[in-house]
Amino acid sequence: MTPSPIEGLRRTLVTRAGALRHLPALFRLAWATSPALTLGSVGLRLVRAALPTLMLYVAKLVIDTVVAGRADPAAAAAVDGLGDPRLRHVAWLIGIEFALAVASDLLGRATSLVDGVLSERTGNAITLRLMAHAATLDLEQFEDPGVQDGLERARRQVAWRSNLIGQLLGQGQDLLTAISLAAAVVAFLPWLVVLLVLALIPAFLNELHFNRQSYRLAYRRSPERRESDYMRYLGAGAESAKEVKLFGLHTFLSDRFGVLANRILGENTRLAVRRAGFGGAFAGLGTLAYYLAYGVIAVRTLDGTLTVGDLTFLSGAFLRLRGLVEGLLLGVSQLTGQAQYLDDLFSFFAVAPRIRSPEQPAAFPDPIRDGFVFEDVGYRYPGAERWAVRHLSLTIRAGEVVALVGENGSGKTTIVKLLSRLYDPSEGRILLDGRDLRDYDLEVLRARIGVIFQDFVRFDFTAGDNIAVGRIDARADVGRIGGAASRALADLVVAKLPTGYDQRLGRRFEDGVDLSGGEWQKIAIARAYMRDAEVLILDEPTAALDARAEAEVFARFGDLAAGRTAILISHRFSTVRQANRIVVLAEGRVQEAGSHVELLRSGGRYAELFELQAAGYR
Repeated sequence: MTPSPIEGLRRTLVTRAGALRHLPALFRLAWATSPALTLGSVGLRLVRAALPTLMLYVAKLVIDTVVAGRADPAAAAAVDGLGDPRLRHVAWLIGIEFALAVASDLLGRATSLVDGVLSERTGNAITLRLMAHAATLDLEQFEDPGVQDGLERARRQVAWRSNLIGQLLGQGQDLLTAISLAAAVVAFLPWLVVLLVLALIPAFLNELHFNRQSYRLAYRRSPERRESDYMRYLGAGAESAKEVKLFGLHTFLSDRFGVLANRILGENTRLAVRRAGFGGAFAGLGTLAYYLAYGVIAVRTLDGTLTVGDLTFLSGAFLRLRGLVEGLLLGVSQLTGQAQYLDDLFSFFAVAPRIRSPEQPAAFPDPIRDGFVFEDVGYRYPGAERWAVRHLSLTIRAGEVVALVGENGSGKTTIVKLLSRLYDPSEGRILLDGRDLRDYDLEVLRARIGVIFQDFVRFDFTAGDNIAVGRIDARADVGRIGGAASRALADLVVAKLPTGYDQRLGRRFEDGVDLSGGEWQKIAIARAYMRDAEVLILDEPTAALDARAEAEVFARFGDLAAGRTAILISHRFSTVRQANRIVVLAEGRVQEAGSHVELLRSGGRYAELFELQAAGYR
């Protein structure tokens, strides 16, 4: 059943009021960021709130004094230069009004300065909190498009919702000013204030409606905005430039961006046109109310009920009051509208990770004695019908070098992510030294595991920092960084850079120098040496290296894996044959396992794949 207009209005107001629930949290964050700046902003606004009424009242006194002097011809003729007490009185009043005007200007500038610094510092604090919270989320959540949309909305709010504190305090200042002006108007003509408020309520409700529509549109268009940003990134990004040029993708990307952007622009424009039309019509009611009041004040002045000073004071006060009440009503509407966007930010903060440490974690084994055991483990990605791994039983003994082999989609990388608790099993369990992996502290577990994925991140940091990310708390240890680079043969790469380890890598920044794929891979392998973890996982570590460089890297692999549990994923059999044991995976489970010689002798899947690859070199 369609709700009545009154019920619809009630629901809208309840929704808007609910959106304000995050403002206290934002204010507390601003206070925690800088109590001095927050108090300063409040104090400045309290003083500024009283100035408009004082200035209008002093102006009334000036006019009434002048008019009274002009009404008595004899007194006017007797004015004796600047020494006359009446002139001194007028000069004194004008001086007070001048001082109030200067104070108002200075206080306004001081408020803008304080608000700007407070807003920026609050925005920085929110950004840090956003980054810290994002770091707690599961990889599975990051791979969820819905969570990605929420993160995108939250990121957008950080940049420009922190100024809500200034807007909120500004609303408080305007409210105090409006109360003082209303009190002055009520003292003369009480019903004028009622007339003004009634005339402005339709404009207020109109803004409530269109702010809600604007938020709904922005929320619904989040996936398309993210896609349009992606098209812009592909069309103008250094990483995608080669393929865009070679495949002639510019027109395709531009057309796709144009379709998305025009669709969003069209809806925004239609909404803006309706908003402007209705807003202009309802704003006319406020203007009509003002001129009705202005006419009444003029008539009362003509019949002698009010003085000319009263006329000036009341017309000025009513005009200012009209602007303030209109601004307050619209400001409340805008504030509740902005608070809905703020809800996106705090809703993201409310997303809780599912993979976390237990309240009382077990002591992590030091050293690892037995190793890892997968007991009938299954994992299926959210929304996927096919299991990535299913009924997987696998043992990885401490100090053993195990190679995982299989075709794409056989579950190799999923096993690595399960082992490092980037995912938790959907079925079964993984044991470490006889205890469920979930019994251990998450940070301690990951600190003891070093993983280099095939799609490792090419950070636009210096060469030294790119290696140091393997153990970022040792970033200042220059000797450790150099030693890790030397063992991975990355020192030869760094030696060719203009400023060595201080050279920024990548093309994102002006001073960056890009590397070849093989050179980047050596940097990534150096991270593994830098980490010096007890469990080492290398996912296609030499995919971008030529045969000579691969041979050099693996000549040192024994040094890297010595005394550690190592898991190696590679499609190159020249690499995996060095492992103590090779595990062949198919459809998410173990198909066969053994040494290189044993698997060749058995004539199974491994032997078939080995022969196919070896034939390519004959």
